[in-house]
Amino acid sequence: MAEDRMTDRMSDPKDIVYVDVDDEITAVIDKLQTSPKKIVALVLPKRAAVFQSVVNMKLLKRVAEESKKHVVLVTSESALMPLAGAVGLHVAKTPQSKPEIPPTPSAATAEPDPEEAAGLDTAASVGALATQAEEETPIQVDNSEATPPPAGKKPGKDGKGKGGKKLKIPNFEKFRVKLFLGIAAFVVLILGYVMAFVVLPKATITLRTDTSNLDTNLTIIADPAAKSLDPETGVVPALSKEFRKTDTEKVAATGEKDKGTKATGNVTLKLTNCSSQQVDVPAGTLVTTDNMAFVLQDDVTLQSIEIGGTCRNDDFPNISSKSVDVTAQNAGDKYNVSSGKSFTTAGFSAVTGSNGAAMTGGTSKIVKIITQADVDKAKDAITKRTGTEGADELKEDIKKEGSYPIAETLNANTPVVTSEPDVGDEASEVTVTSTTTFTMLGVKEDDLKKLIEEDAKKRIDTSKQVIRDNGLAGANIQVDKKGAGGQMTLSLQATVVAGPDLNEEAIKNEVVGKKRGDIQNLLKGRPGINEVEVAYSPFWVQSTPKSTSKITIIFENKDGDNTNKNP
Repeated sequence: MAEDRMTDRMSDPKDIVYVDVDDEITAVIDKLQTSPKKIVALVLPKRAAVFQSVVNMKLLKRVAEESKKHVVLVTSESALMPLAGAVGLHVAKTPQSKPEIPPTPSAATAEPDPEEAAGLDTAASVGALATQAEEETPIQVDNSEATPPPAGKKPGKDGKGKGGKKLKIPNFEKFRVKLFLGIAAFVVLILGYVMAFVVLPKATITLRTDTSNLDTNLTIIADPAAKSLDPETGVVPALSKEFRKTDTEKVAATGEKDKGTKATGNVTLKLTNCSSQQVDVPAGTLVTTDNMAFVLQDDVTLQSIEIGGTCRNDDFPNISSKSVDVTAQNAGDKYNVSSGKSFTTAGFSAVTGSNGAAMTGGTSKIVKIITQADVDKAKDAITKRTGTEGADELKEDIKKEGSYPIAETLNANTPVVTSEPDVGDEASEVTVTSTTTFTMLGVKEDDLKKLIEEDAKKRIDTSKQVIRDNGLAGANIQVDKKGAGGQMTLSLQATVVAGPDLNEEAIKNEVVGKKRGDIQNLLKGRPGINEVEVAYSPFWVQSTPKSTSKITIIFENKDGDNTNKNP
């Protein structure tokens, strides 16, 4: 049966060619020219851009004529019909439809050019065109009229052969999507494998050993002028590093000020007793009523009148009292006080006052101003932040120069603070800038280690034990005394751990790739090792990674205290 199908296909004078959506006209022409058949049905995809041009249509028509082939465009897009009709190309909606030349844009009912349609029966199906091209048995291409099956073969239910299956047009868009999704899934799978079995796996091997802890107490002199370490005196060369930290902080203004106008009026001052013959009240003196102060605008001189031992000031008001202009001390409409108010005079207990008319002209306009409290608030925020950041940055600078920072020697100068705007100025916020200079000493880490280890070695048997941890990471350093030239005397307390001589790198190289049980059997029998624990992560890891950088060795004493940890 397969041989019969092959024979039928080879004898079919018609060829069905599928055009991809991104095919150029040159690719379509190449498919047309390479087709061995006389009748070529070009199945167009939706929105076939290549056939939106009448030039491409004409070019296809010309190549078809030169190749002595008949072309039928299989498409249902109405936009292509006028172009095909303009050049005289046959169009069929489906491979089962009858081909025809669509009407031209200028003549919807015009008949096809006899020369354009020469040799083609426009009333025939695509399959039937084969009989006009050459004298061979016509072949169905899912045509509506079934071709009689070969002798001895039963037709399908629809008369098109066994099964009655129609030719399906592949969906290249879906194929591309599936292809890209498949590639993406493959890449994710590879990356997941690498992460799970190469990047993430880690091993931690804890070795409980016979170790001893030694408390070390040293007195060290950090001297910036020293050139080299002196183990006998404990003098170590020191690096004095300075770091200037500038920081800014903005805070909202909380002060208020009335920038309206000041009320004005007139107050009559009166001398109430004769304890003084004359009282001079200078301009600028404050007179107050109801906690509102007004400023005298002129000098006032008041005289007392005493007759026969009796004070008679009330009988001579032109001498013992005087009217004077006043202006409110501050702006605001609250200073527009009514008439008949009593006033006290600052500094003159015998002088009182009253206003015969109300004060007027005071208006209110409340604005935000900068207060000293606002500046102090911003300054405190900077100090808290800068104290930590400045010390940390200074430590990093010392480390970059290969030294060990002595945090206890940190010194911070008094910050230089400026504010913009100034206190009392009108503004919604204030920006405070603070510059602080920090200083700290640093010493070479190797010098400290050498002093600590030399002291510890005096108390161990160096033929059986080595220093497993010099304790510098957890050392306590205090400043005992500050000397001239930046010299400082320090006290250092550290706990040194001594244990069996085990080569950590050698152990890592021995256990790579091995399983937990094999590692335990390998290491348990070694001198000084009492117990071996092996832990893997993540949970799916069952053997030690093959990279020593992913193996961590932890030494503990037999009581379980951590002595050192070396990744």
